[in-house]
Amino acid sequence: MTMQQTPLLLSRILGRGAKLDPNEEIVTLQENGTHRQTLKTTWARANQLAHALKDSGIGLGDRVASFMRNNYRHLELYQAIPSMGAVLHTLNIRLGPKDIEYIINHAKDKIIFVDEDLLPLLEPLFDKIPTVERLIICRHDEGASCAFPSYIDYEDFIKDKEDNFSWPEIDENSPMGLCYTSGTTGKPKGVMYTHRSTYLHTLTQAMADSMSLTALDSVCGIVPMFHAMGWGLPFTASMLGCKQVMPHKFMTPPRLIELMSDEEVTISAGVPTIWQGIRSILESEEGKNYDLSHLNRLTCGGSAPPISLMRWYWENLGIEMVQGWGMTETNPLGTLSRKVAKRSHLKLTEDQQFENVAKAGLLMPGLEIEIVDEDWKVVPHDGESVGELLIRGPWIAAEYYNDPQPEKFHDGWLVTGDVAKIDPEEYLIIADRSKDLIKSGGEWISSVDLENHIISLEGVTQAAVVAQPHPKWDERPVAMVVLIEGSNVTTELILEHCAAAFAKWQLPDDVIFVEAIPLTSTGKIDKKTIRAQLEKDAYKLPSLRTA
Repeated sequence: MTMQQTPLLLSRILGRGAKLDPNEEIVTLQENGTHRQTLKTTWARANQLAHALKDSGIGLGDRVASFMRNNYRHLELYQAIPSMGAVLHTLNIRLGPKDIEYIINHAKDKIIFVDEDLLPLLEPLFDKIPTVERLIICRHDEGASCAFPSYIDYEDFIKDKEDNFSWPEIDENSPMGLCYTSGTTGKPKGVMYTHRSTYLHTLTQAMADSMSLTALDSVCGIVPMFHAMGWGLPFTASMLGCKQVMPHKFMTPPRLIELMSDEEVTISAGVPTIWQGIRSILESEEGKNYDLSHLNRLTCGGSAPPISLMRWYWENLGIEMVQGWGMTETNPLGTLSRKVAKRSHLKLTEDQQFENVAKAGLLMPGLEIEIVDEDWKVVPHDGESVGELLIRGPWIAAEYYNDPQPEKFHDGWLVTGDVAKIDPEEYLIIADRSKDLIKSGGEWISSVDLENHIISLEGVTQAAVVAQPHPKWDERPVAMVVLIEGSNVTTELILEHCAAAFAKWQLPDDVIFVEAIPLTSTGKIDKKTIRAQLEKDAYKLPSLRTA
């Protein structure tokens, strides 16, 4: 008996929600109020967009870029471009002009869709991106002018087009999306996602033991849609028929809380700094004005959230904070850590449950991970042995787009660049990025472990630990710390706090209090920038300063 070999194409699932629940809403926050349109209208406009792109000469495999925020038009691109067989290339609006220029030219983008308030960021590149034939401007009543030789407003672009497109039957291994790494080391590297990889990721993301998304959810994706395809949420929510709530450019904690309250959001996704900012408001008198009773889980990625933050949301609001680990190269989800992840965990105490939540999590079904030493030998899963983290599976990159980097791939595995442990229960524990480990006196110190411990101290909101050169010990750790306003935490208190968990030689040599810690374009601590600034300031460790 044979089964039908139906290609796994996104066109088969992205319109499903609109068909099943056509009158549910896509909500986008605007300057004054919200823009609302139904799932049915969104899918119809995606069909119109596909016609407009085809009439403009866009064909199979052509790269179409978005330089946009989280809004309803960006969602229409998410649905139309892959479904018609073209490639959606989400440009990271937070990168510098040199990186953006390199990425556009490397991808050979033919058309760029741009939110009009972002035009000034693209304008310096207008004469440096020869493959771009046209800009499509997404207007938000801001009256921006454009000097690009060929452009048209989005609404005029799709106007009068048919709202029923005949999606092509193509190979499921055809490309559908292109994302570039943030370029913290060397030039940004492109990762091409296929229909098959994203289809499988979408199905897995909805699983109860994964992010547990259902058609009943009101989803607020705060993670940018230009970052690793918005963690896949726009695809999964479109498939299921979720209500989707989008903040556009209004990313301050008060606006986000108001939006989530008004739209009865049940699940949201973002980096730890977002949830710390929202917590601060909820703890204030102002926080009493908002109703987050529908919100039951927050997905957190980019960097590890402190246990204290996860416990606060659970104990005060009954909201589960789900930690996830992944990369642009993993499309993006690799592991997730739920409060109760196994039936046997029902018997654990709450303290034990939170010890597990603090880990990077359990592997999503369909993936494999391993940790190896420098000779590629597998190290034990004992929670103590440390090694280079490898991952493979149907939505894991096997190469970079037009950029051979053989050292990043080994015998079918992606070499992640993370140093990790795996415990006996198969939880992944990220020890550090390999380039951020601190080697002192021949021994390794995990900057991540130090950071997480410092953040657990009451009064501390953020911490970053970086290596600084030392003539005797090679490197020594230095901590940059951001305090909650009004906190009286001192250097001595931080070192005393660390001494309870770390050996004396692992303690930071210095604690520097700062107002803010630089973040990368994807919301991670930017240690490259921190190290460069310390070098520029001619920083010296206290023990090396002359009297």
